[in-house]
Amino acid sequence: MKMKQGAKRALARRSFVAGASLAGAAWATEGWGWPTSAGTPSQAAHPAGPLLLDGGFASARKIAEGVYAVVSDTTKGFDTLCNGGFFLGRDAAIVWEGYATAKGAAFQLQALQKVYKRPVMAAIDSHYHFDHTCGNSQYAEAKIPIWAHAKVGPLIQERYVPLQKSDKSQFLEAAEKHLHDAVSEDDQKHAEGDLAALKNVAALVDAAVLTLPTRSLQPSELPMKIDLGGLELVLETHPGHTPGDLILRVPAQEIVFAGDLLFNHSYPVTMDADVASWMQTLDAFGRFGRKTLFVPGHGPVCGQEGVELLKTVFADLAQHARQMAQLGVPLPEAQRRYSVPERFKGLGMMCWEFCVDQAVAQFYEAAVAGKI
Repeated sequence: MKMKQGAKRALARRSFVAGASLAGAAWATEGWGWPTSAGTPSQAAHPAGPLLLDGGFASARKIAEGVYAVVSDTTKGFDTLCNGGFFLGRDAAIVWEGYATAKGAAFQLQALQKVYKRPVMAAIDSHYHFDHTCGNSQYAEAKIPIWAHAKVGPLIQERYVPLQKSDKSQFLEAAEKHLHDAVSEDDQKHAEGDLAALKNVAALVDAAVLTLPTRSLQPSELPMKIDLGGLELVLETHPGHTPGDLILRVPAQEIVFAGDLLFNHSYPVTMDADVASWMQTLDAFGRFGRKTLFVPGHGPVCGQEGVELLKTVFADLAQHARQMAQLGVPLPEAQRRYSVPERFKGLGMMCWEFCVDQAVAQFYEAAVAGKI
């Protein structure tokens, strides 16, 4: 059976993403495209707590008793890239996220050690993406157990180990072809950003000492209560961003460390995603309560308004895809035709392929199947 050219291109892109699957942090040619901790409406609505340590590329602040958030500022460096944090009880501590580099994870441990001298029970990766795991070697060096969803270790081995210290021509081939075949100025700009992102991701993976989790958490073990002594956490798995995502809640203080299931003030990275399930997870976040404080995977600390904003972004992408499908516009053209609406102009975006194209593709296929 012969494939139409548009279908071939769509399949090539999906194959490329399946092979690369490098969500997390990457930067376009003009600079970083994701939100930082400063200058957004959500940050103004939720002022930061007392500063514990400022590393430039990230700052650690107390947001509640025993609870600290580490928020990245990508305008000042790329060592953490994502947000994380740590939790302190009478008996033990937990640290959250492995970050993009060992230096990023070391910054988190340095912040923790300023206020806490007891054992660290575990470091928990929210999911396998490189900006959440490439610093794990720092925890291994400190003899801290690394916990993650059971799918994290196998995905690191499948996606990153073959990429490390290897010829990158195949890894970059689809993005280079997209740039060569760009059909408009905007398409060319998007392709340039995609290619630059991949090159920088590959460089960070090359520089890392890839370190697998030492404890793989099966879905049957979750939710899991963790008592640190006077501070109880709940570790949960929710679908959406990757095949294996975790969140960490502090129920008594209505705080949620959401990993990349929540992007605040940014288009979400969807290349590994199940967007339909992700939207259901956002609905679940909405039921946590109106006073809930979220530490997102990227962007400033927020409340329920951050969840609502991300739901609105998904709704806009879905509406576009549905309209294109109803008009019979081929998928590649539908992806190119998406235009960021004026109300979203201030949002960050990793790169077009991983944020827009993949989301539009899933919503488009759902529309064709009559599911949306």
